[in-house]
Amino acid sequence: MTGMDRPRRLRRTPALRRLVAETSLEPRQLVLPMFVADGLDEPKEISSLPGVAQHSMDSLRKAAVEAVAAGVGGLMLFGVPRPEDKDGIGSQASELDGILNRGLRALSEEVGDSTVIMADTCLDEFTDHGHCGVLSADGSVDNDATLHRYVEMALAQAASGADLLGTSGMMDGQVGAVRRGLDAAGRTDTGILAYTAKYSSAFYGPFREAVGSSLQGDRRTYQQDAANRREALHELELDLAEGADIVMVKPAMSYLDILRDIANESTVPVAAYQISGEYAMISAAAERGWIDRRGAILESLLGIRRAGADFVLTYWATEASHWLS
Repeated sequence: MTGMDRPRRLRRTPALRRLVAETSLEPRQLVLPMFVADGLDEPKEISSLPGVAQHSMDSLRKAAVEAVAAGVGGLMLFGVPRPEDKDGIGSQASELDGILNRGLRALSEEVGDSTVIMADTCLDEFTDHGHCGVLSADGSVDNDATLHRYVEMALAQAASGADLLGTSGMMDGQVGAVRRGLDAAGRTDTGILAYTAKYSSAFYGPFREAVGSSLQGDRRTYQQDAANRREALHELELDLAEGADIVMVKPAMSYLDILRDIANESTVPVAAYQISGEYAMISAAAERGWIDRRGAILESLLGIRRAGADFVLTYWATEASHWLS
């Protein structure tokens, strides 16, 4: 070997490795998804997501303060209505006194000046059929009728304090419809976090428990097919043209190639969502002593960052931020 053939020189000490690290992982790059449930007086643990809970309004405020103190970049809020408040069009989603909008106001009051508040702009938690949109007479999801509901949701969420709206339903034209609706109402400062490439995945299972999903059937007619890669770039082109401020890939783990493709082409920041199934798998393996929990969490997050995410939605955001700080 010649002197030119020893890349291990730069791996020899922690200080050297830190000096030449190509990818960083910082608290500001982590966003905490949170669930607020109607009718709770105290938090309720989600069995398939150890350490994650449906929050009461009081515990939501407390957890938000802790997350912000740890340095997280933002909070993404999901609402969980009472089963009896669900209906075919997800009426509660756009009501100012609905659980999600009340939760957004609580976050805005508690931590609104010190973090980025994001809202899930989708109907699935609020519909009695569990789909992300309004159904046609034949039971299929009516894309264009759903867009009207998304605009109504968006206006309520913006009025309730959301900085970014997460258009997660994968309806065609959703970003443009929401942008036009916000602008027409004078909400030009409210941004859109577009779920640009959201794939139909087996790894959403624990999330369905977290939001008390009423899903009947599946979402394959509107979420992307796991077999397709080029299609994600088509979705990116559309979302950028419609005014997306940030684009996102979901899930992260099995779609790092998609994330890299999007990051290579996007002219706006790129996010990725480390979803419930990813969290559950690492948690379960760690509980059995099969992997090092902290090491696996940080490595998984670093891998998502390395693939091109400017920030990552992860249920470990607060805990990982404490470690990184």
